Amino acid sequence: MSKPSGAANTPDPREAPDTGAVPDAGDILNVMPAPIMTVGPGNRVLYVNVAAEDFFEQSRAVLQRRTLNQVFPFGSPVLAIVEEARQRKTSVNSYGVAVERPWSARVRVSDIFAAPMPDNDENIIIVLQERTIAEKLDRQLTTRSAGRSMSVLGSMLAHEIKNPLSGIRGAAQLLEQSVSEEDQELTRLICDEADRIVKLVERMEFFSDEHPVGREPVNIHGVLDHVRKLALSGFARHIRINCHYDPSLPPVYANRDQLIQVFLNLVKNAAEAIGPDAQDGEINLTTAFRAGIHIQTPGSRQKTSLPLEFCVTDNGPGVPPDMLPDLFDPFVTTKMQGSGLGLALVARIIGDHGGVVECESVAHRTVFRVLMPMHSAHDGRGTEA
Repeated sequence: MSKPSGAANTPDPREAPDTGAVPDAGDILNVMPAPIMTVGPGNRVLYVNVAAEDFFEQSRAVLQRRTLNQVFPFGSPVLAIVEEARQRKTSVNSYGVAVERPWSARVRVSDIFAAPMPDNDENIIIVLQERTIAEKLDRQLTTRSAGRSMSVLGSMLAHEIKNPLSGIRGAAQLLEQSVSEEDQELTRLICDEADRIVKLVERMEFFSDEHPVGREPVNIHGVLDHVRKLALSGFARHIRINCHYDPSLPPVYANRDQLIQVFLNLVKNAAEAIGPDAQDGEINLTTAFRAGIHIQTPGSRQKTSLPLEFCVTDNGPGVPPDMLPDLFDPFVTTKMQGSGLGLALVARIIGDHGGVVECESVAHRTVFRVLMPMHSAHDGRGTEA
């Protein structure tokens, strides 16, 4: 197509030259702080970034002459993770893996992420996120500290809480006789919640680590629906709460009242983060089955599968980045009048159920993700494939 007269020297913006070169993928990976490596058929090492050279204390030239079986000792969980990713043809995550190397006595506890490459699913990319033993011990101390704090508070307040609760329940029962059928659902809700609080007060010895609580197969969707109803009847009546459930999700082996306590805490935190004056406040409750997610306790080679994922997501302002590492510590809070014990209690309960809870936050999107094991029948049914 010819240019119009008089425009011979006018540059076409579509033909403008690039002002900068596109970075090479290898250069991008080299500036990543996490060790990254790629292995091909036979687990031959194809690529490692600079962080991986530091992690393995070997140069790239040496590592690329090895196979994964030479980088990790026989029986290493990393080998199983890579093989699982290759067979499933999907990403596999495992948390708290003890990573050993044949030439070093040092054990590094890391989160492992493995996934097939898009262009060739025989090639697997591996990302290691190191965690320290101190961090794991600190988490255990955190939950124990939260338990002690709540135990002291429970001892002081148990008697004073149960007395007014009996009055509240009696008043709700009297009110139920004179209200419409529609409002009777709310009075029954008051009675049910009063009974649940009494049970919680009576079982405050849970925090002493000496009295295990009863557990059973629990439908998490029933728990979340109950929490949603409570929230919309009170502290979150001005907020839209959406539910996105996986209907095929198996039950979780848990204490139902404690799960209600966990998610009521998380939803209340989300509502308070959004604030009472928000016009477009939104909370999403989601459930999903995530195959390939495991956690391993330091000092043990046994992995616990955590395929059940429950998320509470809000569009509030987000958690300050400097608070994220300590968010589940007792007495850490972003609220002016907050005690800082709610999330510590959440971490304690989920940890005692064999799960983990984590938080990801950016502006206008905060996700609290709870990962838990599924219920297994005595004959082995219900275990993850």
